[in-house]
Amino acid sequence: MQSPCLAKPPFHLAIIMDGNGRWAARRGLPRTAGHKAGGEALRRVCEAAPDLGVTTLTVFGFSTYNWARPRAEVAGLMRLFARYMDREAAYCLERGARLSLIGRRDRLPRRLVTRMAEVEAMTAHGQGLHLRIALDYSARDSIEQAARCWRGEEDRFASLIAQADTASATDVDLLIRTGGDRRLSDFLLWESAFAELYFTDQMWPDFDGESLAEAVAEFRGRQRAGGLIGGVLQPDLKHLSRREREGPMRSMGG
Repeated sequence: MQSPCLAKPPFHLAIIMDGNGRWAARRGLPRTAGHKAGGEALRRVCEAAPDLGVTTLTVFGFSTYNWARPRAEVAGLMRLFARYMDREAAYCLERGARLSLIGRRDRLPRRLVTRMAEVEAMTAHGQGLHLRIALDYSARDSIEQAARCWRGEEDRFASLIAQADTASATDVDLLIRTGGDRRLSDFLLWESAFAELYFTDQMWPDFDGESLAEAVAEFRGRQRAGGLIGGVLQPDLKHLSRREREGPMRSMGG
């Protein structure tokens, strides 16, 4: 996480870290061993990400739907998250990284929530990699909550969904999912509207800096239109009213 990101163009990488349990089962280990190995994989990726141009990294740590897992596994995950906060605080400070959490906090263990808030405050001014961990997170819930609080400003709506300031509410450029499944599983649905998707059969505990470099290289090799049609930049319609934006679509039968 050594590289500062101020001079770099924003590059938001999101990862669905899937396959911990299956990785452990194939080795005759308890699922908690897979989650622990997944924490080590996250450290490797965080170390490699800045040199690949990544400025923001958002990872799916615990879905709202994961509460339905066996109670012992959930309890083990919560202990693992608490230890991760303790371990990574000094690591982030040393490298000028920023760590923040997205998702609900009212159902998480009190000790974990307290420690999370402490680490966020300690690393708030970090100018290196911004690591965002999604805990008890559901993109649908985030969108619903943002809609309830929205007062009409488009940028503000994105910030409400991201649970962050406007500057941090950036769209995802590349979304990686490990473990073989090919779906978004209610993760960053709004922010990933125009993201490039990269799926791999590799289990998350086996994912490392080289794996990340391969994914980023493929991403950079893809031709992204970015609003272009036939090489011609289309007009920015954000400043128009909804009626004015939809007018051309109606005339084309859209």
